[in-house]
Amino acid sequence: MIPPTIEWRQGKVRMIDQRRLPESLVFVEAATVDELCEAIRSLAIRGAPALGAAGAFGVALAAATGVPLPEAAARLRATRPTAVNLAWGVDRALAASDPLASAQAIARDDVERNRRLGAHGAALLADQARVLTHCNAGALACVGYGTALGVIRAAHEAGRRPSVWAGETRPVLQGARLTAWELQQLGIPVTVVPDARAASLMAAGQIDCVIVGADRVAANGDVANKVGSYGLAVLAAHHGLPFYVAAPVATVDLGCPDGAGIPIEQRDPEEAATIGDRRIVPRGVAVDNQAFDVTPASLVTAIITEDGVVRPPYLPGLAQLTRS
Repeated sequence: MIPPTIEWRQGKVRMIDQRRLPESLVFVEAATVDELCEAIRSLAIRGAPALGAAGAFGVALAAATGVPLPEAAARLRATRPTAVNLAWGVDRALAASDPLASAQAIARDDVERNRRLGAHGAALLADQARVLTHCNAGALACVGYGTALGVIRAAHEAGRRPSVWAGETRPVLQGARLTAWELQQLGIPVTVVPDARAASLMAAGQIDCVIVGADRVAANGDVANKVGSYGLAVLAAHHGLPFYVAAPVATVDLGCPDGAGIPIEQRDPEEAATIGDRRIVPRGVAVDNQAFDVTPASLVTAIITEDGVVRPPYLPGLAQLTRS
């Protein structure tokens, strides 16, 4: 079993340290808002739904340690600007009379919502579906169960025998390190491939669909996700394959009309210039390390949420979901 990605324990925020996977399953604790912010920035915890819980627990931590809540909220929001769930979790806890109770409710609800999302998405997969996914949108990206991997997991639990192609996901290798580890724990067949392999796999008829998660969904259905997702959507369209996005309703940002308004995080160039302790780019050469890209709604076959599957046109469908 995969333990909760994040939880409150004895006055601290306890998280799976995702920097250490797959070599070892260990935990890191944050006793202060500063420590939690560093865990978020350094990717000890990552994934939009998990960051929603982290944001709420951060407000609870501030309340418990005497840090002014508006100051803590601003620091937490600034750690990962693209993931709208982070700000959503912060705002939910700020508005609550008991921030800790609010954070714990968000964590509990996350798992239940992801199970519902998975069930909706599993209905879209044929028996023995061969699914390509990118980055990690599983239990590690949530409090538990997962979004994109939750769909695959639900199909597996229903006896549908899916298998997964996991793109390695440069530069931090979330696909190779995290998605492969999760699926191995769950007994779901997985093969890790270099990101550049996707096109030839599609051309050879070895992929039935693509499923990714999301860090923010604009009102018109444009989707920000790990950089490389846009390219996969273009390839899927060229090869006539469905491109599904799995994300909870909390990831939909109706205040953002389209993808042009989504803030895109630029991370430290050193992440892309090194693999482990080894530098792979000559010193003095510029490196661009944009963390996310935006897939236009026109390339998205459907958006899978806990409240159902939304298909184009996305604007009315997403608006209806967020009102319900």
